[in-house]
Amino acid sequence: MKQRSTKLRRRGRRAVKQISQPVDAFTAAVAAGGRPSFGFLNTAAMDKIKRRSFDLLADHGIIVIHPEARIALQKAGAKQGRDADRVRLPRGLVETAAKVTPKAVSLYGKNQGLSVHLPREDGGFIMRTGTGAHGYVDPRDADYRNLDLKAVREIGAVASGLDQIGFIAHPFVHGVPEVTADIHSFATMVAHTHKHCLVQPYGKETIEFLMEIAVIAAGGENTLRQRPLASCITCSFTPLEFKYMDTEVIIQAGRHGLPLHACTLPSAGGTAPLTPVGMVLMATAEILAMVTMAHVLAPGTPVIATPLMFTLDMRTGSALQSCPESLQAASMAIQVMKQGFGLPTHTYGSGSDTPDGDVQSMAERAMLGQAVVLSGADILGGVGQLECATVFSPVQAVLDNEIGAMLRRFIQMPQVSDGDLNWQEISNIRAGGHFLDSSHTLNFCRDQYIPQMFLRQGRDDYEASDRRTAFDQAREKSLDLIRNAPPDGVLNEGQKAAIAKVVADGDRLVLGRAARPGTVDVI
Repeated sequence: MKQRSTKLRRRGRRAVKQISQPVDAFTAAVAAGGRPSFGFLNTAAMDKIKRRSFDLLADHGIIVIHPEARIALQKAGAKQGRDADRVRLPRGLVETAAKVTPKAVSLYGKNQGLSVHLPREDGGFIMRTGTGAHGYVDPRDADYRNLDLKAVREIGAVASGLDQIGFIAHPFVHGVPEVTADIHSFATMVAHTHKHCLVQPYGKETIEFLMEIAVIAAGGENTLRQRPLASCITCSFTPLEFKYMDTEVIIQAGRHGLPLHACTLPSAGGTAPLTPVGMVLMATAEILAMVTMAHVLAPGTPVIATPLMFTLDMRTGSALQSCPESLQAASMAIQVMKQGFGLPTHTYGSGSDTPDGDVQSMAERAMLGQAVVLSGADILGGVGQLECATVFSPVQAVLDNEIGAMLRRFIQMPQVSDGDLNWQEISNIRAGGHFLDSSHTLNFCRDQYIPQMFLRQGRDDYEASDRRTAFDQAREKSLDLIRNAPPDGVLNEGQKAAIAKVVADGDRLVLGRAARPGTVDVI
């Protein structure tokens, strides 16, 4: 027996030793090699969607409310449509835009170690928190309330402490003037995280103030341009319409050197055809339109294709992000934008249609995450989101971080070498043999994924813990992150004072305009 054990150890030493290392939003996997892929679309189907997208833009066109942008597009080759605000985008113009748009993008944090570069060298992805939440589930007692600035600070604390989250979106907030809620929210978030921030304007009047805050937080205009610590989201107004605000976001993002998330939000059966492929056609056309506008209005701006797909429940009219149809559409849209056009991609990779962080929520977000990861998504949005992207839960965010870590490990390509196969040992295994004392086992055992929140215990230990669950552990983790968040140090006193002045100026000027009917556009 002793002799056999020695021989096993000797054989095991011939295996290539793997160095186990945490893989997260900021650390690539040791062994690169792409990721496994899955897609509903074959080459012919993808080509048809691309062709019909070009046809839709060239023959039907898009509505552009922004007059200066519309003129610029026409000078670049766009044609007047049948309506005064409509322009038709020739295929050649769209193809050129898609071809020259950068295929890589960097999202910088305030600290060098918190920057992310897409596509990742290991073929992986990053995650971000949700943007659209109006409600907040307090981790202390699970009570629901309107999301306020205190909640923004807590979201910043939790998301900053989760290693799978690459950047943070500022949410909508209550308790401040509605027309300047985005200014207040972004100013609070940028002061409570060192990670990259996603900026989402809610009105055309606030864009300049949001940009000014980004400049101050970065340490100046040149620094912001060289290391953009913020990126902007611009959205279509489906179907095929672009409001003044979102077009101006494209212009301002280019002016300040900020990457752009070109977001489309089609609702199948409402603002888009009911079939998943019809929804994908709408999403593809709208993203290509934004790519074209960025090419003309903000040349050289990196554009991240961002299809966020919803399906209307035909019984209730509710929008669903985690139903099978939305998952199919998201997967196909990522496939078209990633494989068909080579653009970085961003979609919901977390989220559910239930209002609570329950078993349904976990099942839906696990299915959603796996579907879009295997389709090639670079960014998985929606961490912490509940109730179809309208509620944020810190506890759910911690659990999403765990799911993200598992997905990241899942897509690491297995190596099929004799060392990984343990060929020498397995081909000489004796009757009644095992691999418990194998050097190969010892060599690889530390490379196993070890969950932080999810449980792997037997019944006796479970009962002894008073039936403590992953939800209990996630709640404690979220509260620890909130309690231990550093109160200061993200911004210096001068930056804080300058941003406070921007917020005050925004309230004074935008609210002043709001007092005059028709002068403020809030979306």
